Amino acid sequence: MTDTTSQNQNTRAGFAAIIGAPNAGKSTLVNRMVGAKVSIVTQKVQTTRFPVRGVAMTGQTQIVLVDTPGIFTPRRRLDRAMVRSAWSGAEDSEVVVHLVDVQAELAVRERSATPGEHRSVQDVQTIIEGLKAAGRQVILALNKIDGVKRETLLAVTQDLYDTGVYSEVFMISAATGAGVDDLMAKLASLMPEGPWLYPEDQTADLPARLLAAEITREKIYLRVHEELPYAASVETTAFEERADGSARIEQTIYVERDGQRAIVLGKGGEVIKWIGKASREELQDILDRKIHLFLHVKVKENWAEERGLFNDMGLDFDV
Repeated sequence: MTDTTSQNQNTRAGFAAIIGAPNAGKSTLVNRMVGAKVSIVTQKVQTTRFPVRGVAMTGQTQIVLVDTPGIFTPRRRLDRAMVRSAWSGAEDSEVVVHLVDVQAELAVRERSATPGEHRSVQDVQTIIEGLKAAGRQVILALNKIDGVKRETLLAVTQDLYDTGVYSEVFMISAATGAGVDDLMAKLASLMPEGPWLYPEDQTADLPARLLAAEITREKIYLRVHEELPYAASVETTAFEERADGSARIEQTIYVERDGQRAIVLGKGGEVIKWIGKASREELQDILDRKIHLFLHVKVKENWAEERGLFNDMGLDFDV
């Protein structure tokens, strides 16, 4: 961080946390606002495990967007740490945006909801109760409005607004960008005056080793999301800068059982080769250099109960 990036007295900078139920579209929204990929996006819920900061610029204003883990009813220690981290990210920000999946809300009303959509709506109510308890008003952003009639959106908006926890409402599509510029303009207006917190060309506050691990974890879920639940973690064990400008990265993929190891490896190593190729190509694009990536898969039954993992992700092990 630096507080000397810009000495222009007209500059503004601050933090805006994006909270919401798992799979509400928080990472997609942050990536859209930043204009670059800073958070992994998959079809699985709860893929963001720790707050990721994306740096968005609009005019003379710098908005540090905090992509928080989804807020849900926790069961495991890792779940509890993720939820605590999400609320902490909201508490430490100047502005909070509660992102709601309007499609899930409508599906429940129309009695056509899947179990996942039911959980999403329940999680929204949990967040509303948490905001009431904190006595805090936040911005409501209804996401995934594509194809929804305006009168239907207005009905959902009114019901949520009547809870008393929202100061104003925006209707957006993080996927297409509809309405996102208006939300960005509002966030920019709420940032305090002051020097920028990051260099103008920086898009994320995430160490390269951690970013590399997150990209590989995304590729695992993209390839084996149906066979493998949330039983995988990726650790960057070596990140070596080479004289020719390239980087040599070694990573270990941890799973909980031998059967999961076989899934990640695939027949004849087909799956792990796909994961490695996809991760390497994206890392080369993001880091703008040639990447030599080496993946290993190990079985570690209790990886989600190790204090070191929590420390690496900035999560509270003792929650």
